[in-house]
Amino acid sequence: MKYLFVHQNFPGQYLHIIRHLIAQPGNEVAFISEPNKNNIPGVRRLNYQVKETRKESTHPTIRDLNLAMIRAEAVGRMGRTLKGLGFTPDIIIGHHGWGELLNLVDVFPGVPVLGYFEFYYATAGTDVGFDAEFPTSEDQFPRIRAMNAVNLMALALNQHGQSPTIWQRSLYPDWAQRQIHLLPEGVPLDICKPDAAVRGQPLTIGPFTVAPKDKLITYVARNLEPYRGFHVMMRALPEILRARPDAKVVMLGGDEVSYGARLANSMWREHMQRELAGQYDSSRVMMPGQVPYDVHVALLKRSDAHVYLTYPFVLSWSLREALACGCAIIGADVDPVREFIAEGKTGLLTPCLDPKRLADRLLEVLEDRKLAAGLGRRARAFAEANLDLGDYIANYEALIARITGRALVAPRTAPRLMRARKPKAA
Repeated sequence: MKYLFVHQNFPGQYLHIIRHLIAQPGNEVAFISEPNKNNIPGVRRLNYQVKETRKESTHPTIRDLNLAMIRAEAVGRMGRTLKGLGFTPDIIIGHHGWGELLNLVDVFPGVPVLGYFEFYYATAGTDVGFDAEFPTSEDQFPRIRAMNAVNLMALALNQHGQSPTIWQRSLYPDWAQRQIHLLPEGVPLDICKPDAAVRGQPLTIGPFTVAPKDKLITYVARNLEPYRGFHVMMRALPEILRARPDAKVVMLGGDEVSYGARLANSMWREHMQRELAGQYDSSRVMMPGQVPYDVHVALLKRSDAHVYLTYPFVLSWSLREALACGCAIIGADVDPVREFIAEGKTGLLTPCLDPKRLADRLLEVLEDRKLAAGLGRRARAFAEANLDLGDYIANYEALIARITGRALVAPRTAPRLMRARKPKAA
């Protein structure tokens, strides 16, 4: 079969399925994206570039839509180039968030599209207005509603969609959910797995060393920012470090802003360090930025307590990886997290915006070894039952087969409606 993938940041969500497809005889994979240094051998890449337009020339509420239509036009041109080279896909798979797929139905009429529906924006009930520290003014509501223009245009294509969690799919209107398939995502359980041996060895990241006797607290986000509870984690540090002189903290994440509020003259890391200057022992806290994947996994395997905070928003892959590594997780008590963490079973839940409660829950895990061990075992059992990468790939192929009408590999298991639940005793 011939597959065309589209995502402005190659390979996006498609790394694992693409690696699987190109390993199968007879498959051809092309990928349209903006240029970057990433590479997967065997994938034919076509790059497009977007010319920035003057923001002041476009009404604020439709700037996102304007850029999306520019992207759609550029990707359409790349699609025509690909077609002119003799490549007509059997299926087009891509992310709807940036508008890139919108014109491909005209370039390749009759070819089915499987689009990733990640988030449906709302002015209440999800991320907007969740954190009173960063209020959203009412005059921003039209812009927020208009951010769904691409979502709605994509749904009007009357094609096929996918979402990775029950909660994310539930955000879409009832009529739209009928064309969005639930496709839970997986992680490599053979890589992300518990390893008791790491606790008996020092773990070193640059100048920072975690000794076997230390209690390691981990926190992971793409970027250190309020949407992922960074400000809350920082404000919990003074109490945690006072109570546990043996505790060290490693917080992974970059200094950009992926979502939400930006600071005019600073990064959030620097901002919070200034706010809390002198209130905690900074020599016991390391923020190394974004690290290689093997370092990220090694930290999760060594973690004594892992913190995952988020507004009600798209879930991070790091939570799935922490579950697979058997971490004792303290997670934000919000809908997307509750789909993976059941209180007292696969982790503990804490109000996302309460530093005092977060500190209490962290100390609870650090001080009760039996509790921590049980949470870790059940987290791993949940991952084995719900997050296996092999199941994800097989279910992905089964969905492609349904859409294209072509028989592929039979799924190892039927797609599940995943909910956090108590797994079998481990």
